[in-house]
Amino acid sequence: MGLNYNDHYHRLLLKQVPDGALTALDVGCGAGRFARLLAGRGLDVEGVDADAGVIEAARAAGGGPRYRRADVREWQLPDAHYDVISCIASLHHMPFDTVLTLRRALAPGGVLAVLGLYPIKTAADFAWAAPASSLLKAERLLRGRHAAPSVRVPIVWPPPLTYAETRAEAARLLPGATLRRLLFWRYLLIYREERGRGFDAA
Repeated sequence: MGLNYNDHYHRLLLKQVPDGALTALDVGCGAGRFARLLAGRGLDVEGVDADAGVIEAARAAGGGPRYRRADVREWQLPDAHYDVISCIASLHHMPFDTVLTLRRALAPGGVLAVLGLYPIKTAADFAWAAPASSLLKAERLLRGRHAAPSVRVPIVWPPPLTYAETRAEAARLLPGATLRRLLFWRYLLIYREERGRGFDAA
């Protein structure tokens, strides 16, 4: 089993939870690691994933969240309900405009936090990839046999959108969103649904 490098960013993602948040949705929740961290903060958490195996593992682990096996694009999410929606290494499994579905489900003042992946194509991509490769090798040596077991999930690689394309789509569909590169071929996309701003898919 490979190591799960998304866990490296759990602390960063938890920092995006807005003050006073009560409800959360973890999209592509996998075995529920991040959903359990949100529940540990006192949030009412729902986790959704289309893969039956990981949902079974998440339910077996317990820890507070409720889990549903579903495609978030087909599940009727409640409008303006969630104070935080997390999407960890799962958006590239779906059309990017799925963010409109997630945005519609955000409560006023709510935050959409996406940890996404992009393919290595440009000089800037390769520059960011170089130190990450060294860190991955070092982490494997340090963790060795003590690495936590992971659950196999379907692999989509390379992600369909480049970093530049992701930035353009985010600007079009999530006005005011911020996007920045992270190590391990990932980016952090943050969108805050301002209070009083009407939803406009255009």
